[in-house]
Amino acid sequence: MIYMRGIAAVLMLLGAAAQGYAAGVTIGVVAPQNGPLALLGAQIAAGAGFEIQQSGNTLVAVNETCEDNSGAAVADVLVAAKVQIAVGFLCSETLEGALPKLKDAHIPAITVSVRSRILMEDALKNGWPFFRMAPADGAEAAKINEVILNDWAADPIALIEDGTIHGRELTEAVRNTLEQNGLKPVFTDNYRPGQEQQIALVRRLKRAGATRVFVGGDRNDLAVIARDAKAENIPLSILGGDAMRAADQPLPLEPGVRAVALPEYAVLPEAAATAETLRAKGIEPEGYVLPSLAAALIAGQAAEAAAAAGKPLQETLLGATFQTPVGAVAFTGTRELSQNPYRLLEWRGNGFFPPGAPTQ
Repeated sequence: MIYMRGIAAVLMLLGAAAQGYAAGVTIGVVAPQNGPLALLGAQIAAGAGFEIQQSGNTLVAVNETCEDNSGAAVADVLVAAKVQIAVGFLCSETLEGALPKLKDAHIPAITVSVRSRILMEDALKNGWPFFRMAPADGAEAAKINEVILNDWAADPIALIEDGTIHGRELTEAVRNTLEQNGLKPVFTDNYRPGQEQQIALVRRLKRAGATRVFVGGDRNDLAVIARDAKAENIPLSILGGDAMRAADQPLPLEPGVRAVALPEYAVLPEAAATAETLRAKGIEPEGYVLPSLAAALIAGQAAEAAAAAGKPLQETLLGATFQTPVGAVAFTGTRELSQNPYRLLEWRGNGFFPPGAPTQ
């Protein structure tokens, strides 16, 4: 968990600094400060706030309630504070109301969370200054297909899913792409989720000859499938999706199970130094901490570059690549990440790591 005492200390220091002087770029940080989303909001505030302080910029913290029709009031606060750019935005409800007013004030918004395809379509249609550091719709399936086509194309593949809307749609998207590339699974089916055992399922996979299995389901179901395959001496290479980023309980996941998921950035080499610095300040670099830090870094650098070049800030955001602790970040013409943020990861018993990377 994030160290709340450390976050409180950082935010108190930032608040005092913001009240005492205005320096550099003025950056809005929009995140929940109370309620059920307060912990996620604290992660956003801690990461962005740390970077803003380190860079000598000015923080304007704005509470995000995530309620319908709340965005216009958030935008009013940002405009009144004369921020040049704003980051955070945990909820689409905020952006829906805020973006029209932010457009009028020429204030770009960078979300670290919102994935809505419809919202981005509306933003592009209406010229709203919306940039996304969260993955776009379809990015998860695209990365899963890339992994399967690169690593499993010569092997007998099974696709199974748990019958939920997400599991079914994700698996169907994978199957469509594989078949378009001439790769037909040897087995496709759904299973009943939440069962204590899946022995019948793994035996059916064996009879079908499958050795590689993509599962559109949650972490505990994959843990049950992996355990039962091991108990039956059925060699299966198992791959899941982003739903694998969940608590390792009640049944621990077998080491070696893989997932296409957003990484815990703190375990990546490019984030090591920043993660160490954050921990020294009492901030655990988990969840949205490092992505929000990166968003604030991008915001500050883009605003400075735009001012130096006499260009609009949105133009600068679209025309540069930013080196951040979560990797190189660039935006496409449709304001999405140019690089798919999903990665192939492997469970090591104490976390997901890139295959071949050392366990921390």
